[in-house]
Amino acid sequence: MAGELIIGIDVGTTAVKVGLLDQTGAVLDHVSQSYPTQRGEAGIVEQDAEHWLGPVETAFAKFSRQLSSVAAIGMCSQVSTHLFVDKDGNPLAPAILWQDGRAVAEAKELDAAVSQEQRIAWWGAPMPIDASHVLSRMLWMARHRPDIWDKTALVMLPKDYCILKLTGELATDGLSNIGLVDQKLKLIPEVLDLVPGAADRVVPVRDVVSIVGQVRSGPAAGIPVANGTMDGWTGLVGCGATKPGTTAYLSGTSEILGISSPTLTPTEGVIVVPECEGILIHAGPTQSGGAAKLWYGELTDQSPTEMAAAAATSDFSKPAPIFIPHLQGERAPIWKAHTRGVFLGLDQTTNKADMARSIYEGVAFSVRMALQAVEQSAGVSSGCINCGGGGFQSDIWNQIRANVLGRELQRVAVTDTGLLGAAGLASTAIGLHNSVSSAFEQIVRFDKTYQPDMAMNKRYDALFDIYVDAISANEMLNSRFLDVANSSLREK
Repeated sequence: MAGELIIGIDVGTTAVKVGLLDQTGAVLDHVSQSYPTQRGEAGIVEQDAEHWLGPVETAFAKFSRQLSSVAAIGMCSQVSTHLFVDKDGNPLAPAILWQDGRAVAEAKELDAAVSQEQRIAWWGAPMPIDASHVLSRMLWMARHRPDIWDKTALVMLPKDYCILKLTGELATDGLSNIGLVDQKLKLIPEVLDLVPGAADRVVPVRDVVSIVGQVRSGPAAGIPVANGTMDGWTGLVGCGATKPGTTAYLSGTSEILGISSPTLTPTEGVIVVPECEGILIHAGPTQSGGAAKLWYGELTDQSPTEMAAAAATSDFSKPAPIFIPHLQGERAPIWKAHTRGVFLGLDQTTNKADMARSIYEGVAFSVRMALQAVEQSAGVSSGCINCGGGGFQSDIWNQIRANVLGRELQRVAVTDTGLLGAAGLASTAIGLHNSVSSAFEQIVRFDKTYQPDMAMNKRYDALFDIYVDAISANEMLNSRFLDVANSSLREK
C-alpha cells in the first residue's frame, strides 16, 4: 500500500544513519556511513558538511524499490553544531562541532552579561551560555574570522542544512535552538542582541511536526520532508519520554539523561527543553560517553567488542581506577569547557581489564551526577529507566550502569532511537498519528532488562563520592595545565 513506510535520517556526530521503518517502528532496512572529524589545537573540533549528504543519497538508492511506499522523511541531527553558509547556502568554513571549545572566552563574556533573573524568565532554568552556544560561535567568528562573518548569510544546524539541500527550503525548529528561544519556542530578541548581526543570520523557525517541503530531485523526488529536531530530543522520545514521569537515558557519542515532567524546579546545570507537543523534558547532556570508549579503544587498539570482553574479566571485588571522562570539558551538570580527564588510583597491579572497566564506570559516574540534577529539576525519581542508543549494545557496560545508578534499565529494541524519533515526528506530520505521544506509544518497544546488584551499588556509592570530590580537587590543576598548554601554543 502506498504511503505505509517512513524514512528516518539521523545526522550524528560520527555517522549519518538512515532507516526505512514501518508503522510499528520496525527497521526494515538501514544505511550507516561514518565520516571523519578534525581535531586541532585550542579546542577546535570540525567536520566537512559535504560528508552529511552522501549517506542520504546512498540510502535513497538502496531503498529505491520501496520509495513509492514512503509517506514522508523525518530528520534529526547533532545539536550545537554550527555551519556558516553564504547567500547561496554553501559552507564558508568547516562546521564547528558541539564538542568544539574555541569560543570559551566569548562564552564567558556573554554569560556574564545575562542575569539569573533573565535566565529564569527566558528559559525557565539557570542555563549557562557556554562555548557550544551559537552566540559564542558567532562572536568568535566575528572577532577571529571577520572575512567569513561578513560573508555569512545564515548559521545553520546540520539537519537544517540537509533540508535546504534536499528541498530548497529554509527551516529550523525551536527545540534545536535552545538558548535562543523562550519557553514558548519563540526567538528572544534580547538574547540575539547580545551579538550584533546575530538576528539577521538565524534560520526561520517552524514547528517540529511541520512538512517543510519535498525532495526536489533523484529517486526520492516528491517525498514530503518533515522539519524534525535535535537528536537528543528525538532520541529521548524514541526511548518513550513522551509519557510524564518517564526517565530516559540516551547513549551515543555523549550520554543524555531526560525526564518528562510538567513540574519545574530551576536547577543549576540542567537544560529545560521548552514544552513541545505537550512534552516538557528536563535534560542533562554530558560531554563524553561513547566518545570516551572510542578514545580508549583507539589508544589501545581494541575494538568495542574486545574492550567489553576485557572489562568483563576485571576483578570486581576490588576498585578499578576512577576515571573522570572530561576529555573535551564537561557539560551537565557542571558546564566547564576547561576541565580535563583524570585517572585516579593507578598502581602496578592495574591491568587492561581494569582500565576498560574504569572507562565504563567513569562514564556511568558522570551519568549519575547528571541524573541527580535532572531529578531535582523534574521532581521525579524513577526506579526504572528507559535506555536507548548505540552505546547500549554492551551487556557488561549496561550492568555496570545499572549497578552505579542503582536502577533497573530497560533497553529499547531499536538500536538507533534517533531514527525512531525522527520517523515518529514525520508520521505525525503527515497525519498517520493524531499526536506525537500516540505515535510513540505505538512504536516504542523494549527487548532487554538489567537489574541492579545492590551490593555493588553500595560499593559504587563510596567511589562516586570520591569521583565528585576529584572533579573539584582537579579544577585548579586543570586550569593551570591549560594555561601552560596555551602559552606553549602562543610561543610556537
